[in-house]
Amino acid sequence: MPTKELKAALSLTKAEKYEKLRGIFAGMESVVIAYSGGVDSSFLAAAAWDALKDKGGRVLAVTARSSTYPESEFRQALDIIEKIGAPHRVIVSEELDIPGYADNPPDRCFFCKGELFGILSKIAKDEGYAFVCDGANMDDLGDYRPGRKAAAEQGVRSPLIEAGFAKEDIRHHAQRLGLPNWDKPAAACLASRFPYGVKITAEKLSRVEQAEDILKKAGYRQLRVRDHDGIARIEIAKSELAAFMADTRYGELAVSIKALGFTYVTLDLEGYRTGSLNLFK
Repeated sequence: MPTKELKAALSLTKAEKYEKLRGIFAGMESVVIAYSGGVDSSFLAAAAWDALKDKGGRVLAVTARSSTYPESEFRQALDIIEKIGAPHRVIVSEELDIPGYADNPPDRCFFCKGELFGILSKIAKDEGYAFVCDGANMDDLGDYRPGRKAAAEQGVRSPLIEAGFAKEDIRHHAQRLGLPNWDKPAAACLASRFPYGVKITAEKLSRVEQAEDILKKAGYRQLRVRDHDGIARIEIAKSELAAFMADTRYGELAVSIKALGFTYVTLDLEGYRTGSLNLFK
């Protein structure tokens, strides 16, 4: 259940939530931001920089590269943080090297976030930053998120939750601040494309990434290619599903995806939804 403070934050207007967020950052004075380039972490970095850049505070946005992080996402992250203007650093955090991660257990994200937050906490300690922050928001509290446990264990703060921000609030202010990804579809690491218990390899991750790139280049925005032992299960946003089913290029798209090593290419008639593989954990 939300605390009294969270309940109070949820009742604030969008403008009041932003001022509360600025106040949270002002109280922190110096922060390391876990920055992936998604709308949540982009807005978080922009808000932190807005609150601290002229007040003597310090902000460092840190992006972790790995085989689970699509190259297209990384390139976009670089463009956006340059627009924001906050200091930025790129590190390497290869999840496949973490013992147990590649086995893909239901708490896989705990291993990933534990590794990442450990690196960020060391940066903060060594370089004098007071806090490490992530982009978790109120909408994340209703889903299965083992990474939240890793954040709690390492003292990572979630200012967007503290200020009562839901996804709608984030998109509103991201647009107001001129962030080009304010309406970007939700993203997740490539490991989320595999059912729990199915071993993850760099080759499988690359195959899924390339399959999704084929569909994005075909004009589709919100999608996932779930890999079920070599069967590609395509999830397309419900708003795009009718157009996809009427797309005369479907045969060409299927051939291109099968050429990556998939045996069959299928379309999920329920469309895209987050956490669809959590049903099988």
